[in-house]
Amino acid sequence: MTNNDILKKLRVALKLRNDEIVDILQLVDFKISKSELGAFFRKEDHPNYVECGDQILRNFLNGLVIHYRGTKDNPKDTEISLPKPAKSTSAKPKTQKASAPASFKGKYKKKPTPDISPVKYKNKKKS
Repeated sequence: MTNNDILKKLRVALKLRNDEIVDILQLVDFKISKSELGAFFRKEDHPNYVECGDQILRNFLNGLVIHYRGTKDNPKDTEISLPKPAKSTSAKPKTQKASAPASFKGKYKKKPTPDISPVKYKNKKKS
């Protein structure tokens, strides 16, 4: 896996736009333009493709740490509110069918399925 692949996957996983990545790189005093950054996300056979170096990826990862955690001198609030786990209902499995709302009861009834018998064709060729 190349540095370009890692950068692409991080961009997708973290839902980052190119301008946000430029801002993250500026947090570690690394200046890069949007067009230079766009060259890393191109296909390898594209004429403007540029290979992402270790220095750029390292600075991006360090910038991500500062972006999400803050610096040692000025840390960000790291409290994360996690959703409460759902109550376990493993003792009783749900087997009830969903019923129609009260406003629909009696209006729509299931129609009986017609009895379908096999069809006999009369146009068979005689041998």
